[in-house]
Amino acid sequence: MRPFTQRLASIDVFRALTMLLMIFVNDLWTLKDIPLWLEHTQANEDGMGLADTVFPAFLFIVGLSIPFAIGNRWAKGASQSNILGHIFIRSFALLAMGFFHVNLENYNNAAAFLPKPIWEILITISFFFIWLDYPSTFSKRKKIILQCIGTGLLVFLAAVYKGEEKGQTVWLHPQWWGILGLIGWSYLLSALVFQFSKGRLSILIGGFLFFTLFNVATKAGWLHMLTSIRHYVWITGDGSLPALTMAGILTAVLYSSLAEKGQYNKCYMLFLLLGALMLAGGFAIRPLGGGISKIHATPSWIAICTGISILVFTGLIWLVDCKKKQHWFDIIKPAGNSTLTAYLLPYIFYPLVHLVGIGLPAFLLTGAAGLIKSLVFALLIILLTGLLSKWRIRLKI
Repeated sequence: MRPFTQRLASIDVFRALTMLLMIFVNDLWTLKDIPLWLEHTQANEDGMGLADTVFPAFLFIVGLSIPFAIGNRWAKGASQSNILGHIFIRSFALLAMGFFHVNLENYNNAAAFLPKPIWEILITISFFFIWLDYPSTFSKRKKIILQCIGTGLLVFLAAVYKGEEKGQTVWLHPQWWGILGLIGWSYLLSALVFQFSKGRLSILIGGFLFFTLFNVATKAGWLHMLTSIRHYVWITGDGSLPALTMAGILTAVLYSSLAEKGQYNKCYMLFLLLGALMLAGGFAIRPLGGGISKIHATPSWIAICTGISILVFTGLIWLVDCKKKQHWFDIIKPAGNSTLTAYLLPYIFYPLVHLVGIGLPAFLLTGAAGLIKSLVFALLIILLTGLLSKWRIRLKI
């Protein structure tokens, strides 16, 4: 089998598990009296909770997927310009969605034309119109009409937007790009490295080291002379986010090259060693850049999360690809196949609940019962994602 063309069920399962956790931890804000180790740590706190490992795991999975996505296009004879066009279009879609999402944070209900819940629901609906995975039976004309409706709606929502900053009314503007936007930038940089390197391991290692060392240099204060251009030209997450994505690409390339030769035991040993080294290295460099911190994207946080992701992926390779236990995860399968849909559905659910005024009893928002509620919520979102997928309602970028 040609490298980078096989589809790994373990990646789909890893993506589904990560999305389940992402929806779960994103719902923790509705609870009280829950263990601190489940939540994000504070910005200046040296440590990390479960929630601090989810986003980096997703970036790692983005990297795992890149060699196989681009490899399949190579196998089909796609040109360099065709692949680059796909990379740019996909990145733009993520950046656009992230741009609108991040501006939700300072939405001014008093000054805006629409209540915030309505605006949030409508931008999400517009995303579906624009980036829906339209079935092949759909006529091109109908598809264009619906995409134009979505684009027009998004333009209208942008026009009527009003936010607030420091007591002043402001319009839509770039901030920290939001989760989807950060994924978009990381995907763009890492996919370009892979595309132009043609999957050469030495160049990929160089890319990973460049982003990692850029992060180290930033946190160590070695790049202070570039402060003046930081707001105009910079690497997202001080290099931390593309470093995590590049780690996923390297892991996928190593796995593909070893699996092609049938050297699975060697692969397991190598990944276990790399995972352990990354964990040990992460704790060893903990004093650099202020300890372990997701908010500050420190080198220690990068290394520890990379080590965790490598070890989890190794376990899933053995369980899913080797032992063929993929069916154990069938209930969350839609989150692995329609990930963006699952991520966006809460942006419809939460504002709808707010508008309707539905509330849960206090005991369902407290402690263990609350955690069960958040887990059930995450599973229901995934099940709804699966149901919508059967109706061909899913996003694809």
